[in-house]
Amino acid sequence: MIAEIRPRGLLLSLTAVGLLAVGGCAALGLRHPATAPYPLPTIDRPSSTPKASARTDGSSLSDEQAQAALITQSDLGAPWTATRGAATWRDGLLKATTSVAECQRLLDALYSDELLGGPARVTVGLDDADTEAQLRYQIGARRPADVDAALAWLATLPAHCAEFTATTETGLQEDVRVMDAPLPEVGDARQGLRVSVGAMSPQGQEYLLTMDLAAVRVGEDAFALTNAGLADVPNDATQAAVQIGALRLADIRRQGRAQV
Repeated sequence: MIAEIRPRGLLLSLTAVGLLAVGGCAALGLRHPATAPYPLPTIDRPSSTPKASARTDGSSLSDEQAQAALITQSDLGAPWTATRGAATWRDGLLKATTSVAECQRLLDALYSDELLGGPARVTVGLDDADTEAQLRYQIGARRPADVDAALAWLATLPAHCAEFTATTETGLQEDVRVMDAPLPEVGDARQGLRVSVGAMSPQGQEYLLTMDLAAVRVGEDAFALTNAGLADVPNDATQAAVQIGALRLADIRRQGRAQV
């Protein structure tokens, strides 16, 4: 069903039936589709880098360094702003079940925001104020071997979960598609995916959530991000966040080693 949904037509139909008004958004917690491209910004280097301390998860970064490695709203520029909270489509569309074990693992990782297989050390959320798309970026707290295992698992999903069905807690039937997505050649290992979640309500209203996923290891540290919204999500913001995030993380790691 997803292949038949056109983003522009979807937006017009949702507007016509009032789904994008307050009542519809509250019902399923959906956000507007992102449509504007995002240029690659310049990188703001921290003026000073806190010293690193030893950690049991293998990271070379202190908590202060991990915080400094996060991207910010100024990196992506307007219309991105500090988040107003978790996107409400998370409960509306990602809290779902499927009979395929590997695909259920993916849905659980998307809902819990744990692409690297565990809670993040630090996280930042950014909202597109114009379209209500949301980007969530996190520095992981996993050993390099565990990160590589997570990346290897993500790489299998376009084959194992290329197309599957799921059911939300409210009984909405979903068609899910997973495919590879290109990322900049940064870091030591990386994996990108694009996930589409399409559904139709009993009243005939169509929904399409699109998510860019990216996970990158830089030395002993790693980050993951999701960039998601209704209908099409331009890949430029994802590319920029990955590029900036990897360069900043490498820079802070380098400064940390120089201080030792």
